[in-house]
Amino acid sequence: MRPECLVLAILAAPAWAQEPTDPPSIEAGQAVYSVFCESCHGPAGHGDGDFADLLSVPPADLTGLTARAGGTFPEMEVMQQIDGRAEVRGHGVIMPVFGPLFDVEVAIGKTDSGQPVVTSRSIADLTAWIESIQATE
Repeated sequence: MRPECLVLAILAAPAWAQEPTDPPSIEAGQAVYSVFCESCHGPAGHGDGDFADLLSVPPADLTGLTARAGGTFPEMEVMQQIDGRAEVRGHGVIMPVFGPLFDVEVAIGKTDSGQPVVTSRSIADLTAWIESIQATE
């Protein structure tokens, strides 16, 4: 096998690992969270990260999203806030938009009405992790 082909095969391997319709990975989402979100939202998502006190607008407690949305996890809204389609106020400007930083591997989900949703695998995984930390009061 030519070296160029081997390099291309190695680089493409992650895209072959999951189909776009595979369910999101909570574990992968937690890893993404720890790199991009934990410093503001805190290790458990309560809005108590190391940088929280430096912000003029406190980071949201991510564990209460379902309760604040009337009992249904707002999956679309969360994805749109992460990827920048919905503005989130924070520290005097919008929350950093991480969508462009995440991988280009595609994930396809469905809204409550059955509409397909196309997003990156990292955003789908991160959203699944955020859903997994919702308070169950």
